[in-house]
Amino acid sequence: MFIDYSEISEDAKVWVYPSSRKFYETEVEILEETIKSFIAGWQKEDENFKASYQFLYNRFIVFFVEDSETPITNTAIDASVSFILELQETYNVSLLDKMNVCFKQGEFVQYKELKDFKKLLKSKALTGKSIIFDNLINNNYDFKYFWEIPIEDSWYNRFL
Repeated sequence: MFIDYSEISEDAKVWVYPSSRKFYETEVEILEETIKSFIAGWQKEDENFKASYQFLYNRFIVFFVEDSETPITNTAIDASVSFILELQETYNVSLLDKMNVCFKQGEFVQYKELKDFKKLLKSKALTGKSIIFDNLINNNYDFKYFWEIPIEDSWYNRFL
């Protein structure tokens, strides 16, 4: 069942899907309707299944699932991955590559391969104070407090 993000607990499971490109304004409304429809129908037969999403910076699709009452099953995870694969094909983007790096450069969100990210650090185009997105977080607490942080405070600091 779809619930508002404000009702999601800090323990909720989180999956962040960074897009290889920013979604165009003409795509956003339909994309959000498609995501909300998927969430509303996801595990519909389980009345204890509660899920939500956030669509941020026109680039990140974030799923949240309450899993304290009903642990999320492999079948539910497979359904979400299948949905994301469909979005990749429909919008011609990559959403499942978590090894690429997303960071802010000014007001823009950049998406780079790790090797290119390292080059930007080496050339001082990015510093430890630059904001990075940690798309490997696992729960809503980490999403709220550690998803969008300075590089020096993230696990990426090893590349500084």
